Amino acid sequence: MIFLGLSLSGPLGWALTISAGMIMVASTLIVWRLLSGPSLSDRVVALDTLSLLLVSFIVIFSVASGVSAYLDAALVLSLVAFLSTVAFARRSEERRVGKECRSRWS
Repeated sequence: MIFLGLSLSGPLGWALTISAGMIMVASTLIVWRLLSGPSLSDRVVALDTLSLLLVSFIVIFSVASGVSAYLDAALVLSLVAFLSTVAFARRSEERRVGKECRSRWS
């Protein structure tokens, strides 16, 4: 069985191929949600989920190719995705608190 140009055999090859296919289907659905999300929060959650799927695809590719350097890239991507989600949550909270303060003094 050939997976991303790599020749795999046995149960591990089947598992990696099926996992990659499921991640691709999920990525397609998440991109649709990213483009059609009614609010900014929905789009941020979709983008965070898309980054999670990308990290898992990188890990699957690392297992399939046997190159452990891809795991470092997956780790860095997951940290950046986490920090961006935290930054968005903080910005969202500051905007909500700012609106409450303005409405009290109006």
